[in-house]
This record gives sequence, structure tokens and C-alpha cells, in this order.
Amino acid sequence: MELIAYFIDIFIHLDRHLSLVIQNYGTLTYLILFLIIFCETGLVVTPFLPGDSLLFAAGTFAAIGALDVVSLFVLLAAAAMLGNTTNYWIGYFIGPKIFHKENVRFLNKNHLERTHHFYEKYGGKTIIIARFVPIVRTFAPFVAGIGRMTYARFISYDIFGGTGWVGACVFAGYFFGNIPIVKQNFSFVILAIILVSIMPGIVEFIRRRYMTS
Repeated sequence: MELIAYFIDIFIHLDRHLSLVIQNYGTLTYLILFLIIFCETGLVVTPFLPGDSLLFAAGTFAAIGALDVVSLFVLLAAAAMLGNTTNYWIGYFIGPKIFHKENVRFLNKNHLERTHHFYEKYGGKTIIIARFVPIVRTFAPFVAGIGRMTYARFISYDIFGGTGWVGACVFAGYFFGNIPIVKQNFSFVILAIILVSIMPGIVEFIRRRYMTS
């Protein structure tokens, strides 16, 4: 329970925690952010890491000069694309064996099934759309690898999805994060970002649970 409370505190008070990281690690902050985004998108066992909210928070610190916004965008877009590529090849080579096992430690098969439904509905565009949906964005490249989507097709979607997702979140933080009303209510803004990002999943769950026979 303490670990869960700790993670919740990190999510809600991202601005405070990121400020401490910048103060303590300086330019190494870029590497830390790179690794978090890489793992959040590249490893199916870490879908719980912050994504949208972390990018937004990083953008707000770039706006006050603590970080460089261009460097953030380039490095984190690269992290997002490298993460997806890694996830794709993991799915390609070992995914089929894992997917057909009933119980796999650290791997939620419901998340895999949910991502499969995304592919059924959106096809290849799932790679782009999933970038803006927590958990699904972690599993989408993995499932693409399992499904043997050609890498050329996969990466063409991923370039648009990765740069679009990172750019939208980082520059939203850069341009809006330090507006007084946003800055004074930063925790509520982070919660709103999280709520908006998971809303498609909630709607889909309600639709499948209560509106289908």
C-alpha cells in the first residue's frame, strides 16, 4: 500500500518531484526522462509509468528555462520511437509464446486483448491513436510485433505517432503550463490530463460491459 501511495503522490505532484530531480541531477534529467519514456513505451511490464503527464510537466519546466524545450522534444520523441521499436521486436520474437500462455507473471492478458480490439477497430492507425491512450500505447507495438505487421509499415505510423504525442504534450506544457491559473492548480491539471487520457478506455469498457448483448 505504501508503494501505491508513493506512486500516486508522484503522479499528482509531478511538478515537485521533477523540480527535485532537476535540482539534484541537472543535465542528467534529460537521461532520466529519456529512460522513463523509453520504458513506458518499450516494456510491457511498465505501463504504469507516467507518460502524458510527465511530458506536460517537463514542458512547463522548459518554459521557465530549467530545461531546453527543443532538446526535450528531440530526445523524448526519440525515446518514444525507440521504445516502440524495442517493444515491436520483443513481440515479434517472443510474443506468440507469451500470448498463448494462460498465466504470465507481470503481464496482464486483459491489456493484450484490449489492444487487439483497438487493432480490430482502427487497424494500423492504432499505432498513432494508441500513443494518446495509457496502457494501450505500451501494448500496441507489442501486439503489432505478435501480428507480424511489416516493420516498414509499423515505423511509418510510429514516426507520426511518436513525434505527435511528445510534441503535443511537451509544447502544451511549454505554452500553457505556466499560466497562473494552471500553475496554481497544477495537481488538478495533471489529474485532468490523466482522466482525459484514460477516458477512451473507460468509454470502451462501459460500451462493452453494458451496451452489448
